[in-house]
Order: sequence, then structure tokens, then C-alpha cells
Amino acid sequence: MIDRTDPEGAIAAAAKRCSNWGRWGADDVRGTMNFLTPQKRTQGASLVRRGVSFSLSQSFDANGPQKGWRRRTNPVHTMLDTGTDAAAGVQGFPHGIGGADDVIAMPLQCSTQWDGLGHIFDHGYAWNGRLAAEVVTSLGDSRTGIETVADVIAGRGVLLDVGRTLGTDGELPDGFAITEEHLTATIDAHGVRVGRGDIVLVRTGQLARVRRDGWGDYAGGPAPGLSFTTADWLHRTEIAAIATDTWGFEVRPNEFDDAFQPLHQVAIPHIGLFLGEMWDMEALAADCAADGVHEFWLTAAPLPITGAVGSPVNPIAVK
Repeated sequence: MIDRTDPEGAIAAAAKRCSNWGRWGADDVRGTMNFLTPQKRTQGASLVRRGVSFSLSQSFDANGPQKGWRRRTNPVHTMLDTGTDAAAGVQGFPHGIGGADDVIAMPLQCSTQWDGLGHIFDHGYAWNGRLAAEVVTSLGDSRTGIETVADVIAGRGVLLDVGRTLGTDGELPDGFAITEEHLTATIDAHGVRVGRGDIVLVRTGQLARVRRDGWGDYAGGPAPGLSFTTADWLHRTEIAAIATDTWGFEVRPNEFDDAFQPLHQVAIPHIGLFLGEMWDMEALAADCAADGVHEFWLTAAPLPITGAVGSPVNPIAVK
């Protein structure tokens, strides 16, 4: 049960119950990615049967969902050299060769992405009990930058299609809080298991809805998502990472009268858990529903941007 009037108390209690601080030593920078071992990658690779692959990334373009909150904008793609330049002969290359180059400017968390361990703090503390002010400065994240897991995130993926299992027409309504009981029911319905080192994908169906009806308040507005009460499940299952098809991973509005992303406040700095947001699971989910197989090989490496607290990603699931 949640006391809606006491987010501070609930967050503190969950942080104490679910803390992984010191579990992998004082110098650890990978958190729950320590669960994703070579053996887990071997297991994940063995799931490839048909060779069919699915990109789980939304597009990175000016037509995305961002509306400027916290200076988050959609990507701006600009050409530096074009075919027009080549035709005009202004590129200065010999023997008729021409080319095109381009540049993109964007917040690292404007579309499909990972939250790194330096993304969220709790009362001034970052992952593993470090002082946030010493970890992340204007120069970036000096300890747990996203580059520290650039070679790690590949292994067994599991899709939990909660939208199809419990929703109406495959979709959960905004504000639907996904509890441990909902996750367990979905796991049972799929005949799959979830455990140590897995990368779990939770489909709510919200992305399908906004694609049909328009972005609306997808970026920061009401959404289905994980309940704050799943913090213990996230800790106990020892999964390596978890991603959703929503902007904020957890249910919005949040379950307290006055709180902002309280599950983030436990999951990232205390559990050391990597969270993925705005993943496009639609094609994969349709295939899983068709063949009944909800596990697959998944690779989702972040860009190794030194000191970044998050990264765009193009996850690939292979069945």
C-alpha cells in the first residue's frame, strides 16, 4: 500500500530495502550491468532461431515528441555538403568525385535512449553512495559516464507485453500503474521467465496510441508505467536493465500527491538499474504475439559519449 501523502518516507524506505551500494565494491560504475555476464550473453545468443531482426528505436528527427521541457528538443539535422554542392563544383574535389556530409544536434535523451547511472540523484547522492556534486559536473559524469557500459549491453531480452495481456485492444490507459502482480500475470501468460542478467522490455501500448492519435502530452504527460511498488521486484529479480515504450518509464501522474519520478529516485541511484525509455516495441510485440516466443537476443549498446548521463540507442532484437 502507498501512503500518497508521504513520498519522502516511502522513497527512503524503498531505498534502504533495495540498496545495492557496495555490492560490487566501492569503485563500481556498472551497477546492475554486473549481472549481465558472458554466460548470460551466450544464453541470449542461443535464442536466435529464425534470424529475423527488429529495430526498437523511434526515429531521430524533427517530428519527435519533445516540446522543450528542460531544454529537451527534437533532433536538428543539417547538411554540411550536398549533391547540389557537388553539381555546382564547389567542393574542390578532383576527377568528378563529390560527396555529402551532415551533422545532428540533439539532447541525448530526446528519443529512444538509456538513462545512465549519473542521471538521477537522491538527496545529493549518486549511484553507490557517491556525492552527486563530485560525480557529475559541467565537464560531465566523471565516474559513471555512459561509456562505461558501451561494451556490455547485449544478452537475453524478454518482452512483457502488459498492454496485450491486461489492456483493451492491446493498450493500457494513461495513469495505469503496473504492479508486481501485473508483471507476474504477464510473465505467466507468456510462459516465460525473468531473472538475473535479463534485459526486460515492458510494452504498455502508449506509443501505438500516440502514433494513431498524435503526440499530445507523450513527452512528460500522463502515461501508463511501472508502479512505485515494483521497486522491490526490480531489485529482487536482479535484472540487468528494463525499458518501456513510454517517456518516463514509471506511471504518470506518479502515485504520490507531490512527487516527481519517485521510482527513478530509487532505481537509478540505489539499485544501480539502467532504465530505457521511448523504445518502439510494436513490430517485435506483434511477432511475439504471433509465434508465442517472448525471449530473444538483444543488443542495445549506447554511444560511448564520454561523461554522458544518457545516450541514444538503436536496440536490435533478433529471434
